[in-house]
This record gives sequence, C-alpha cells and structure tokens, in this order.
Amino acid sequence: MEGQDGQGGRDVRDGQGVRDAPEGQDARDAPEGQAGQDVREGQDVPDARDARPVRDGLYERLRAYEGRAAAVAGSGKDPVNEPMIRHWCEAMGDTNPAYTGPDAVAPPAMLQAWTMGGLSGHTDRGEAYDELFGLLDAEGYVSVVATDCEQEYLRPLRPGDRITFDAVIEAVSERKTTKLGTGYFITTRMDVRAQDEPAGTHRFRILKYRPAVKGKAESPAASDKSEKATERSGERLRGRSLRPRPVINRDNAGFWQGISARRLLIQRCGACGTLRFPWLPGCNACGSSEWETVEASGEGTVFSYVVMHHPPFPAFSTSGEAGPYAVALVELAEGVRMISNVIGVPYDKVRVGMLVRLEFLRTDPELELPVFRGSEG
Repeated sequence: MEGQDGQGGRDVRDGQGVRDAPEGQDARDAPEGQAGQDVREGQDVPDARDARPVRDGLYERLRAYEGRAAAVAGSGKDPVNEPMIRHWCEAMGDTNPAYTGPDAVAPPAMLQAWTMGGLSGHTDRGEAYDELFGLLDAEGYVSVVATDCEQEYLRPLRPGDRITFDAVIEAVSERKTTKLGTGYFITTRMDVRAQDEPAGTHRFRILKYRPAVKGKAESPAASDKSEKATERSGERLRGRSLRPRPVINRDNAGFWQGISARRLLIQRCGACGTLRFPWLPGCNACGSSEWETVEASGEGTVFSYVVMHHPPFPAFSTSGEAGPYAVALVELAEGVRMISNVIGVPYDKVRVGMLVRLEFLRTDPELELPVFRGSEG
C-alpha cells in the first residue's frame, strides 16, 4: 500500500491510537493482563504470582507462523518501466532529473510498486499467510490497518529490470490494546531482487484487530474520555455529522498549529531552498533535515479534481446533506500542491484551471480547515 498525499515510503497510520513505534508499544499499548497494582498502607499486598500476565493461547499459536513464507518466488507483473516512473513522479511532484532521460533510474521509494499485485492480486502468496489471517479472522480480529513500513535500498532500479521477490512473516507481536481495538501487529519482510541481484528490502507492518465495542461498560472517567473521543473522531455532535479529525503527528504538528492561527504554512528546505508539501521530515531534493516555513499567499488553481457521490457523508457537503461534493488537488501560487474541498461553486462547475482562493472553514467548535473558494467567472 502506498502512502497518500505524496508521503510514499513513510509510516502509514490511521490516526486513531496507532503510533509510529515499531511494534505499537507506547504507554497505551501494553499487553492485556498487565495492569499495575495500587498498594497502599494498611492493605494486603497481593501475592507476586497474582500479577503474572494472563496466558494468551492465541498468541502462542500465531507465533508459530514467524519465519514461514508469505510469498515464494514472486514476480513483478511488469518490469521496471518509464511510464510508471513518470506517473509516480507526477503524483509526487518529484522533478529530480535522475528519473528521466536515457540513464534514468526509478525513485527508490517505488520499491514496493514493482511487486504489487493490483486488483487481481498475487497467485504466488504462501499458504501460511492465508492461514495466519484466517486464524485471526476466526477469533474476531477481522479489521486491519497499515501502521508503518521500512525500506532498505541495495541498488538502483532501471527500466527493463525484471523484479522477483520472496516474503516471510517476520514477527507477530503480543496482543495490544489501541484506541481502534485490541489486536496483533504483524510484520512481513519482502526481499526484492532485480535481474536476480538483491535490490532492496521492504518491511510492512499492520495491525489485525478486533474493533472496539462502543458503549462497553467502563469506569466513569474512561467513559467520559471515550465520549469525547467519539465526538472528536468525526461521528456526531448534538445530532450533527462531523468531519473526521486530522492525523496530527511530530512531522506535521507545525502545519496544524499554523492552521489554528489561520496561516497556511509550507516547508522550505534549509539547505537547498526547495518548497515541499505535505510536510515531511526531510527534503526530497537534497535529503537535508533542516527546514523553515513560508506562508502561502492563498492564491491557487485547480490542478485536478474528483466529485464524490458515494459513500454519502453529510459532513463533507456544503449543504449538510449527503449530496456530491468536489475534492480538488490545488496548485498553490508557490508551486506546491495540496488536497482540499472547493466551495462557493456547485460541484459540477469545478474545472481544471479554475482560480481559487484560500479560506478557513470552521466545521465544528474544535476544528478549522483550509478550503478553497472557487469562482465561476
């Protein structure tokens, strides 16, 4: 699965309780059955044996799959080719000259792209992989969310290279509890070859989980916290649909701080001066981690757009009804692009090249978002 909004190769997160710790192991994700003991003066101290973790029989069965093949002698459906490289670079806004011309190489972050099965899937997937997922499904862990990936590049890929790969179930975590629900983190490692030479390694980690049950009996404090989280998650507030909350992390926190001050901030590399959006921890052009911000003027044009008809989601329509709405890739005057809604014109009047102007739309008491107002003139 590729990263969205130009963030291929980075951690992929759902934003509802799964963070970027390699195994989801933050303070929230302690294995079940390991709650701390509160011992006060005058109370009996429990026997140490009573504090032992509850035995997880399912985890022991899942661990048996570690080291087993997830795919054997897989092959890419297409060799490395220039059209896919061009589409990738256009989508990412990557103009590095290394990816064009007679000596072109593929962007390293495309490593997974050459191994993907597409809508028809893979025919070379190992039985162990299906068995592992079937076991989890049977126990109620039916939902899945990608959490992060790691890539290592061993040699450049060039047009014409034939891609083959093997994959292994590298690790299964202990049971974890997240805001999404309780489940297990599964890490798959894929070893990629080009012309039978090692080309790179791709590790992909998912959370296979049992969705949290709403309304489950909790302590008063936990219940209050849960209700607030539900409101903020974009479900309902006083009977009105809300937009989902944005994912805010250490890499983009500065952007959302700017939005709260009604400023649209763009990163600028401190080494080469290249502007970038969405926010990233490093420069695509030179790799520097040094950066500063510049404020966008707010002027832009519609670079491309889609009209969303289904599924109906009232929170995204300007009328509050579940009607169609326009989502555009806006090219800012500064040269970077961002995705947002176009307001001020009917959805069927949005056009490529339409001039738009930045506005800030308060969608509910806790959320303000950057949108773009179009003009039919």
